[in-house]
Amino acid sequence: MNNITESGLTTPLPHREGQGESLFRRIILIGYMGAGKTTVGKALSKELGMPFYDLDWYIESRRRKTIPQLFAELGEDGFRKIERNMLHEVAEFENVIISCGGGTPCFFDNIDYMNEQGDVVYLHCEPDVLEKHLRMGRIERPLIKGKTEEELTAFIREQLAYREQFYNKAKHKLDVTLMDNYEKIKITIEKLKELLSLAPKQTT
Repeated sequence: MNNITESGLTTPLPHREGQGESLFRRIILIGYMGAGKTTVGKALSKELGMPFYDLDWYIESRRRKTIPQLFAELGEDGFRKIERNMLHEVAEFENVIISCGGGTPCFFDNIDYMNEQGDVVYLHCEPDVLEKHLRMGRIERPLIKGKTEEELTAFIREQLAYREQFYNKAKHKLDVTLMDNYEKIKITIEKLKELLSLAPKQTT
């Protein structure tokens, strides 16, 4: 059976724990905002034929509000509580690829929980490349909205230095600094498959 997502894409419905015996796998992508977690997740999903869930998109769909709206209404503390609950919900799905927000691993016991639930991969990207990516999307990201160039540079480096203590708890780490075109994305996916000992989807 398939699931029609809001974007119009058709994906297999995820299997939930307790629905019979099956071999299953969860791949959870973490890293700083702008590192390319969604890009990698969607490409890996296509390659392996596994459903992909972006945690931010999932939250927006379930709460029927955008992430900026939730930040504005609840503050960061309120948003992080919702994020934790939604993480526990989506991480019950089996045979899925999940990309998390940049801050998700850094609150509560989230990173330990993710490591218990599946293969967590830290997508590492150099600060100057993150800055370049984020300059193009500053308005849409609550934590960096309205920052000047200098403020953005300082913010990214300071926050990344703090968050890496959580990111580095991931079971796996992959550098994605040079993932700036289609061919390099393909190379990244091959490296990730090798890292996780994954085989491509079967075709008939």
